[in-house]
Order: sequence, then C-alpha cells, then structure tokens
Amino acid sequence: MAQREFRLDQERFCCSICLDLLKDPVTTGCGHSYCKSCINTHWDNGEERGSYSCPQCRQTFTLRPVLGKNTMLAALVEELKKTGLQAAPADHCCAGPEDVACDVCTGRKLKALKSCLVCLASYCEKHLQPHLQSAPLKKHKLVEPSEKLQENICSHHDEVMKMFCRTDQQCICYLCSVEDHKDHDTVSAAAERTERQRELSLRRQTIQQRVQDTEKDLKLLQQEEKDVNGSADKAVEDSEEIFTELIRLLEKRSSDVKQQIRSQQETEVSRVRELQERLEQEITELKRKDHELQQLLDTEDHNQFLYNYPSLSPLSESTHSSSIRIRPLRNFEDVKAAVSQVRGRLQDILSETETEILQIVSQVDVLLPQPEPETRADFLKYSQEITLDPNTANKHLRLSEGNRKVTCMRKKQSYSNHPDRFTGWPQVLSRENLNGRCYWEVEVKVGIREVVGVAVTYKNISRAGRSGECVFGYNDKSWSLYCDGNSNNFHYNSIMTPVSGPQSSRVGVYLDHSAGVLSFYRVSDTMTLLHRVHTTFTQPLHAGVGVYNGSTAEFCKLK
Repeated sequence: MAQREFRLDQERFCCSICLDLLKDPVTTGCGHSYCKSCINTHWDNGEERGSYSCPQCRQTFTLRPVLGKNTMLAALVEELKKTGLQAAPADHCCAGPEDVACDVCTGRKLKALKSCLVCLASYCEKHLQPHLQSAPLKKHKLVEPSEKLQENICSHHDEVMKMFCRTDQQCICYLCSVEDHKDHDTVSAAAERTERQRELSLRRQTIQQRVQDTEKDLKLLQQEEKDVNGSADKAVEDSEEIFTELIRLLEKRSSDVKQQIRSQQETEVSRVRELQERLEQEITELKRKDHELQQLLDTEDHNQFLYNYPSLSPLSESTHSSSIRIRPLRNFEDVKAAVSQVRGRLQDILSETETEILQIVSQVDVLLPQPEPETRADFLKYSQEITLDPNTANKHLRLSEGNRKVTCMRKKQSYSNHPDRFTGWPQVLSRENLNGRCYWEVEVKVGIREVVGVAVTYKNISRAGRSGECVFGYNDKSWSLYCDGNSNNFHYNSIMTPVSGPQSSRVGVYLDHSAGVLSFYRVSDTMTLLHRVHTTFTQPLHAGVGVYNGSTAEFCKLK
C-alpha cells in the first residue's frame, strides 16, 4: 500500500510532457502544471498554427500566456526530492526500444497496455480508459500490444483488411473484394480464421495424441529399463551365488581329498613305524644273541664250553627283510593324476558352456529389430574390420595385405600344423567374432572356372577332411554365397538357391545377429540385394571365404 501511495505521489508531481519530476514548475491559466522548458518547447512547436493549447485539457489561448513560476509547487517538489522521492523508473511506465508505445501520449510515451484492432492504435493504461468505460468503444476488439497494426491497412485503399481471398491466400479489404478479387473465393477474415482455427485444433489433437502415445512408449521403455536392470542384477547375483557354491564345493572336495590323503598318510606311516620298531627290537635281540655266542666261542675251557652250550636260548621267529615288499612310491601320484583328470573334465564343461551362456546373454533384446539400412552410407555405419586367421587357412591359401587378402595357390604354403586349420578345402575364417549388427565387403576376382564363396559360419564347423561337414554352405553351421564368372548361387545345408541379378566384383554382407538377419548385396552406386536369410543364430559367427582354382578374395578397408 505504501508503495502504491508513493507511485501516486510520483505521478502527481510529474510533468505530463516529459513524465519526470517537475523542474522549474509553472502553471497555465487552466490550472495544469508543467516544467517551464517542456511547456515552452510545446508552444514553440505550435506557434506556426497561431494558437496555444494545454496538452492535458486542450484549452486554447489566443495569446501566448506569460508563465510564472509556481513557487509553492517548486518548494514542495524540492522537499519531496530531499525525502527520497525520485522520478518514476523509465522501465515502469515509459516505452523502451522493445516496447509498444502508446499512440496518444505526447512527449515521452508510456508503454501500451492494449492495442485496438478497430481504431488501429495502441493505448497506455490511462488512455485505454475510454475503451473500458464508453459503451460504443467497449465493442472494439482489444488485443495484446502490437507494432504490426498498420499491416491490417490495405496499401491500395487505405482501408482495414477484414476479408480474406482464398484464391490468392491473402488478406484484403472490402474494396479489394469487389475490384481486383471480384471473381475470387473470398470470405471474411473472421470466417477464414474460424476455419483455420478448426484445422489447427485438429492438428493440435493429432499432436497431443502423438504426445500421449509417445509418453506411453517412453513409460514402457522406462519400465523396460528398470526391468532389464533388475533382471541383470538378479542374474549377476544368482550367477555369483551359483559360482560361489561351485567354489565352495570345490574347496570342500579339496579339503576332503586333503583329509583323506593325510589320513591315509597317517595310517601308512603308523604301519611303517610299527614294523620299524619290530625290526629294531629284533636287531637288538639278534645282536645280544650274537654277543652270547661270541662269548661262548671265546671260552677256552672245553668242559665249561660244553656245560654252557645247552643253556643258550633259542632264536625267536625272524621277520626276514625278504618278506617285506615295498611297492614303488606312486600311490599319491595316482591321486594327482585323478585330480588332474577331474580338472580337465571341468575345463571342458566350462569351455562348452561358455559359448552357450554368452549366446543366451547376447539374445537378450527388449527392442524390436531395427530396419535394415538402405544406402551404402547407412550400411557403413555398421562396418566391421575383418582380418583372416592364418591358423585356419588351408595350406593352398596365401594370405597377404595384412591378412585381408587370400589367393588360392597350386603349391602348399609353409604353415605349421594346427587343429583349427581346414585340411581338405581351400577355406579360411576371420579372427573376429561377429555379434550385433555388422557389415563388411569382399572384393572377389574370378575367371570362368574360378569360384569364391563368401561365407558366414559358426566357429565349431568341422575342419579336417573333405566331407560336406567342412564345406561352407553344405551343412547347418554355415551360409555361403558362391560367385563364379557366370552366376551367383546361395548354399545352406547342401541346398542351393540360384541368385538372379548382374555379377559384381564386390559383395557386401550385412549381419544382424540378434534379429537373425543375414543379407548379401551387390555393391555399386546403389545397393542391390542378392539374397537374404531370416533365421535364429545360436552361436557367435565368423566371416569366412573359400577360394578355388586360382581365384582371389580381399576383405575391404571401410574406415
């Protein structure tokens, strides 16, 4: 309330021309007060018209009034200045560069509060009062302050544009509608606004429905994220608990074996020591008997010798060393061999199940499969660098270009023996496991009798021999596109599918492991699909290539 009274006091002692506190206040004959310089400047500008009027009440004076200083008002203003009263802040009531100014204010203009679409003028709070109080003016359309009111005036007829030409899609005035737009489809601007507003409402409904649907999908994804995190945490917890139990079982089994070994050790050592004591006692007794015999033998008196001879005590039953048979010390070595055998079996089990567990983990996919790329640029987003594994290369294959290029040779190459090597067919696998979404390209060079098989295969494909279990595309573990000089054919599980379309020197391979999609493309300015496979991959995959009769294949660098 005090702030409001303070602002009223400010307005009471402000010049209505400059809107600042009065300076050298003077009063006209009509009773209104102004800054001396402000009113003189105002009358100087109106002097050409030969009349002088009050800026507030518009009272006209024939002769220019002689202005005298209002000493009482000047003293009051000075006193108010001393007590802290200052001019009203410009940003509180005066229009700034970014504001719409009142069209009625003279001097420093106030901010417009509303604009009238009928009067095509903007009004501050003070000058807006007639529109709020007068019945005829109350019917005018008031809007937020706008600097574009003049755009509503027709540049040809200087009339308000209240019509809309649907033919030319522009606002026009009534005179335009009967002249330049006479035969056009014209309606009132209000009617067109209603129609467009209805269209916008429908669009808003569509947008709002999409927002609701998207928010619903977002909530589903948020819940799915929560479920995935919870499921993963539970799986980790359960796995750790199971492996901890396995470790506990192994530790218990280790403890049991240790206890059994120590128990058997104690038993056997006890038996050996008991036998040792018996032998030591027997040795002592034998030595005593030997000493007696020696004494008897040393007796020189024949009669005494014969007298003492019958009194010799008989020997006790002997534990002869030949009756003690010591087996070679290998008993506990056999235990070590047995434990080593258990370890080997456990390693085999872990190795066999590791791939299966990893595959199950990789198949966790909460989202629908993504659409397959269309342009080569889209495919290259999933480019996978492929290098060939020399340990898998048949001995008639020569690798070069950093193990990216392979050529079929008549002469065997100097590879060492390796269990992963293809022994019967000129084939080779990649080093890399292929999971997720991958794309690579193979440049093939074939003649009339030369063949290249661009393949994808499980790692556990057979390697030894020349059976169909080892050939790409002739078993249920591999898929291969065979290219020769005349045609393309796709092979899987010994079933051949002819592939139509022109030959290509470059084959693109796209793999979406989780979605079970494998596609082969002819790469040129555009990507031409040669063959697509939809299946379920149960293991990680490897890229492979088979080259026959002197042909060549090279995995291209795409990055």
